[in-house]
Amino acid sequence: MSPKPPHTGNSADLSKVEWIELVTTLHAENMELLEANALLVDENRRQTEIIETQADMIAALEQRVEAFERRLSLHSKNSSKPPSSDGLSKPHANRTKSQRGKSGRKPGGQPGHKGTTRSQVDNPDEIVDHHPQTCPQCQHDLSHCSSQGFVARQVFDLPPPPPLMVTEHRSHKCLCPGCGKLARGSFPAGVMAPVQYGGRIAAVAAYLQTHHCIPDDRLSQVFFDVCGVRIATATLSRLIAKMAHKMRSFSDSVREALCGPKVVVKHLDETGLRVGGRTRWQHVICSPTMSHFRMGSGRGDLLSGVSGIVVHDNWASYGRMEGVEHVLCNAHHLRELQALVDIEKEDWALAMKNILLDARKATEIARENGLDNVSATVIAAINERYDACITKAILFHEGQPPLSPTPIGKTRRGRPKRRTGHNLALRLCDRKADVLRFLNDLRVPFTNNEAEQALRMGKVRMKVSGGFRTMAGADNFCILRSVIETARKQGWSILATLTTMSTDQITLKLKPA
Repeated sequence: MSPKPPHTGNSADLSKVEWIELVTTLHAENMELLEANALLVDENRRQTEIIETQADMIAALEQRVEAFERRLSLHSKNSSKPPSSDGLSKPHANRTKSQRGKSGRKPGGQPGHKGTTRSQVDNPDEIVDHHPQTCPQCQHDLSHCSSQGFVARQVFDLPPPPPLMVTEHRSHKCLCPGCGKLARGSFPAGVMAPVQYGGRIAAVAAYLQTHHCIPDDRLSQVFFDVCGVRIATATLSRLIAKMAHKMRSFSDSVREALCGPKVVVKHLDETGLRVGGRTRWQHVICSPTMSHFRMGSGRGDLLSGVSGIVVHDNWASYGRMEGVEHVLCNAHHLRELQALVDIEKEDWALAMKNILLDARKATEIARENGLDNVSATVIAAINERYDACITKAILFHEGQPPLSPTPIGKTRRGRPKRRTGHNLALRLCDRKADVLRFLNDLRVPFTNNEAEQALRMGKVRMKVSGGFRTMAGADNFCILRSVIETARKQGWSILATLTTMSTDQITLKLKPA
């Protein structure tokens, strides 16, 4: 900046040249100040952009931290995580907390409950007499005295494992007196080798491996320890595969019965299994009297031709099923609401949880009293509470500030992101009829536990064996699971069912609920 010209204090004393120099100097100073101001404005703009970007990043990171903290706060009581994922360090409160709530009943058997105490039999297989040798008072010999009565105590136990029963089939040759040719008798169906194992061994092997998840090597050890016979693991695998092939038509009959109109209410679910080192999906359709398992090409690979009422967990693929009435599993809703109570502290979630529990209690009372439906007054009251709670929840979330926008450099398609509680409230609002269908139709259950329990043994198999080597092995597992679960629900002998040669005889016994 150039030095200022001398100033005498009176502008009239300045000459024309001095005026020009003064104006020039002031103009230069003004231009320099304008340039500096422009730099400051530009710097301020950049700093503002940086602050806004950092604010967005901080908000996004805070949301990620909240999401991670929420994930850490989830356990088997407030999410769909299995109890085994809680770990050994799970708090005591989580182990004892139940979504059922207090029933008001005392622990133990309830009035009217029929006991199952074993009674003595009239004709025991073995009797062991115990006579006193001497009198406990005078020590007189009692070994030759006759009995004046007795007190019996019976012990129920397993007999010693018998050795293998060997059945020899002989195909005789007979000479025909008419034409002089030899005719040979035919062997029964299934008897094709000089030495082979029978159907009971195959049935026991299939039952122990499929229902109790015993691997091949341990299964071979079981047969040796219990029956004293060494069976190679390859032989056991072959026997189990033959059993699955024999029971395939029975499994197909169960599937057709479950898909048809005779079974009004059916449960659907799926779970991931490792097959050949890849994730495949096992699907189940079941009722209280039948179960059918199958391996699908994907998670959304659902059965076609299903009719009636289907209970599921609101997986998007189930919503695309046509010609059925949908029922959403309320056990999932109770856990999701409990998470909102525990983590987000949302009041409406606790109110909605109590509404669903009260609705379930109303259906239980109606069934206990032998009624065909819940009274219209109770249904109207629950619907009114339900609507008021949902309205409160949606208004609460619409009044919350929006979530942070997508971070710079990333794109987000679809609707703006919503909070977990907001999504649940909208689902309960849009799918109200499917959520409360159990209240209006007593044939409909409150939860989808029937299907979830059916899939648990598949997850146990994964924990024990890690997976299936081939898809054929997974298919055999599903077929045998369908047979064993259906036989158990029908009250049949599982081993007798597996050893029945004609599956048509079994199919005729199916009585869908």
